[in-house]
Order: sequence, then C-alpha cells, then structure tokens
Amino acid sequence: MSDITSESVIETAAFPSAPHLLEAMARRRSVPAAALAAPAPSDRQLRQMLTLAARVPDHGLREPWRFVVIAGEARAQLGRGLAPLYRAANPQMDAAKREKFAGIMERLFLSAPMAVVVISRPDRACAIPLFEQELSAGAVCMNLLHAAQASGFGAMWVTGWAATHPAAAALIGAGEGERIAGIIHVGTATNVPPERPRPDVEALTAFWTPPAP
Repeated sequence: MSDITSESVIETAAFPSAPHLLEAMARRRSVPAAALAAPAPSDRQLRQMLTLAARVPDHGLREPWRFVVIAGEARAQLGRGLAPLYRAANPQMDAAKREKFAGIMERLFLSAPMAVVVISRPDRACAIPLFEQELSAGAVCMNLLHAAQASGFGAMWVTGWAATHPAAAALIGAGEGERIAGIIHVGTATNVPPERPRPDVEALTAFWTPPAP
C-alpha cells in the first residue's frame, strides 16, 4: 500500500460507492490491549494511520487535537512514572487496593506494543464552540480505530485514571488547557472478541415533523 497524504487525496464533486468500506465499518471491532501483540505499525504505517485519523470535520480549521505516540521502552518508563502518581493521589485508599491499582498503572502501556494518545487542545479564544472542537478530537479517535483495522491491526480506545487525572495526563503530555480524548492501544490482534450486541437503531431513530399548529 502506498503512503497516503492529505495532498495526495484528490477531491471530487461526487464519491463512488465503496461497498468494501461499508463492510470494513460493519466489521470494526475493539480488541483489548491484552490481546494486542507485536508487531506494532511501522513508521510508514503509523504516519499513514495518523494522516487518515486527522481527516475529520474541523470547524474553522483549528486542528484542536494532536498526537503523542508511546512505543518501545517509553511504555515502561511512562508506567514507572504513573504508579507513584497514583499512590500519591490516593493516600486514603486501602493499602492493598492502592498497590493493586498502582501496579495496573505501571503495566498500563505494556500489553500493547504501541499507544497513540489523542490530546484535545481546543482554541478557547476563537468563536468555534468548545463542544464542537472536542467532538472533532473524538472523531480523530474513531478515525484512528478504523485506520488501524484497515491497516491490519487491532485497536482499543480507552481513557480511565491515566487520561483524566491532571498529574497523570500532564506526565503523558497534556499541557495547560488540554485534555486526553483517548488512549488508543494498537498492535497485532492475537484474539478478537466475539461480536457483542449492537444498538437497535430503529428504536433510537426519529424523523422530525413540524409541531401541530
């Protein structure tokens, strides 16, 4: 597969149907980090995946998101930094329970060979509503899941304590005014969970009609 860049995509007035893309979307499945093994995406594959992930609606072209890639030895180094932060943030917790969860933080990035952190960085000084900018970051996370699976990898979008606690998020790379929209674990799937129940779209869909006079 050749590299894909924003410049190489030719925009057209009409888009041909792409049944294979619909099938890929219908088959998309989250794969837990524990079921993700090496190899991770290559540099070329990662660049392509991030390029595709960034093709999202972005009102005002603010680019209100960015990426932090965690791979290799950095995974263990980050975990060794997160564990003491968890202990310090939970001094009143039962000691055994605190150590259990601190251990989970220490191993958080070791199951999968790579994680891509999507950081939401909305521009609060512009007129674009904050909510719209945050939705754009969420769309990046979803696009990245699709790009990973289309590239032959499994992926899982998570958040949790490491993404939401200010000190942990700062260690991962979130700056002032930024939040972690998602931690996307990526790797080669060793096991894909069975299909789970999906929403009843009919029950969740309504067609607007004008109010009665």
